[in-house]
Amino acid sequence: MAFDDLQSFLAALERAGELKRIAAPVDPELEITEIVTRTVREGGPALLFENVEGSRYPLAINVLGSQRRIELALGMHPEELGESILKLVENMNPPSLGALWRERRTIRRLANIRPRRHRRAVAQQHDDATPDLSSLPSLKCWPGDGGRFVTLGLCISRDPATAKGNMGIYRMQVFDGQTTGMHMQIQKGGGFHHYAAEQRGEDLPMAVALGGDPALIIAAVMALPEGIDEVAFSGVLRGKRTPVTTATSNGLRVPANAEFILEGVVPRGVRRLEGPFGDHFGHYSDASDFPVFQVRKITRRRNPIYPATVVGRPPQEDRYIGDATQMALKPLARLTHPGLRDMWAYYESGFHHLLVAAVQTRYTREGYKTALGLLGEGQLSLTKCLVLVNENVDPKDPSAVLAAIRQNFDSQEDFLLIARAAADTLDFTGEKLHHGSKMIIDATGHAAGEAPSPSPERVAQGIPAGSKWRVAGNTLLVVQHAGGDGRAVAERLAGSPHLAGIKIVAVVSPDIDIENDVELIWGIFTRFDPARDVVFSKAEFRRSAPVYSGVMVIDATFKPGYPAPLVMSPEIVEKVDRRWNEYWK
Repeated sequence: MAFDDLQSFLAALERAGELKRIAAPVDPELEITEIVTRTVREGGPALLFENVEGSRYPLAINVLGSQRRIELALGMHPEELGESILKLVENMNPPSLGALWRERRTIRRLANIRPRRHRRAVAQQHDDATPDLSSLPSLKCWPGDGGRFVTLGLCISRDPATAKGNMGIYRMQVFDGQTTGMHMQIQKGGGFHHYAAEQRGEDLPMAVALGGDPALIIAAVMALPEGIDEVAFSGVLRGKRTPVTTATSNGLRVPANAEFILEGVVPRGVRRLEGPFGDHFGHYSDASDFPVFQVRKITRRRNPIYPATVVGRPPQEDRYIGDATQMALKPLARLTHPGLRDMWAYYESGFHHLLVAAVQTRYTREGYKTALGLLGEGQLSLTKCLVLVNENVDPKDPSAVLAAIRQNFDSQEDFLLIARAAADTLDFTGEKLHHGSKMIIDATGHAAGEAPSPSPERVAQGIPAGSKWRVAGNTLLVVQHAGGDGRAVAERLAGSPHLAGIKIVAVVSPDIDIENDVELIWGIFTRFDPARDVVFSKAEFRRSAPVYSGVMVIDATFKPGYPAPLVMSPEIVEKVDRRWNEYWK
């Protein structure tokens, strides 16, 4: 079933027992975050808050926060879509009438990439005379946030030179009734359009759709190749052409069935301090100067529902959206990377911090060719740690990945550091904003050899007294260090003779539960920069080439200057504890 708008999808979720209406009054500042965070972690339903304090509009959240709801939204498993497109391309090479007939269903689906224009649109049933963002139930998600934010706005722009469209989800801090921030990170289409407009000395027209159908939301998150319009591609996801209309004030093409449309402009040369904001890496992103969005008009349907999402320490709703987009797109990555067999970005790390790629290696170090190709492509270029495994290893299985590292990784032969690279806007571990490094661990099948497993008694001799520790998969030793100098501990561990046989050591801070796998991956991969925080038993230069050997140790401790991890205020936790049964009446 193809859904035309958010409300038809919510109705379908309610019929399927996947939506809970909450009539109790709730505060959009912090209380909703605490409710939805617990709901996601318990595998709970989508939520429709019917009585949000300070606004007359109901609020829908956690709409795509489960695998089942993702499949209801798309009408299929997301990987099935990508595989069908890949099969079409393969079967049409060379093209034939038989291939056209066999692939007719996929061809019909691809034909939906052309949007359907509407003159009359439900998103324009009501035109607010004076735009007032304060009427919306925008969330303050975390105690240290700089204010309230629009968190699920579909931000639409077009290239001022080519007129190609883009739709992405960028957080928008509400500054006043007509002004928000526009947090366009690097490697985002809207940011490229803004850069091009400023180079031409022009303002950038922009529209923000609130409350698109689920295919629009998923398309907006997808890391599509630059220049492919996400609004158009949503028709492929939906299996039905996307209804669009023309914004009333700036001429942009916008979803016709949205709940609200914010129309305006991102003025050239204007920046404003935006943030902090509790982001999907599980820490606050520091306040910084970003472009602003000046809202000149708001149109809406007669009885709209406001959409929102919460990001933060995993798991959150974005886990399911992010997993769906990579499942749909990873089969297509094989078209440009023939050595790639499978890949998986770990939501526990915020997606960009850890990518595992299963590759075919027909000649020595062919895996590096695939790895470097992936690191040069779109949003994959923001990946910090890429692990290569053999084509028969499931990259989604952490135990299988650790086994591959144990069997095949030799730090002297199989570690590649890219010391200077662009980093994700939200990555706070580098020397400064957008500056970081990358590393590749090659755990493919040249069989470095499995070292004898050290006994627990021997490992304990090499660990600082009083530290908690755990060995995962006979491969990764995690040491929880309570002191302040993680680097000194890392160097001590790298030089310890008691850790022979351990391939990788990670030193983490006391706030990480090392027995919880989700916490562990989050705690390691969000808190280190490869060039600054990785040490080896031995490192030397041979001519101009660095050579490493022995145990690889990652200092993933919390360091001075890092933004705080996200923790809800005790008062809100107590409030939600007290009211919990009231919400579910």
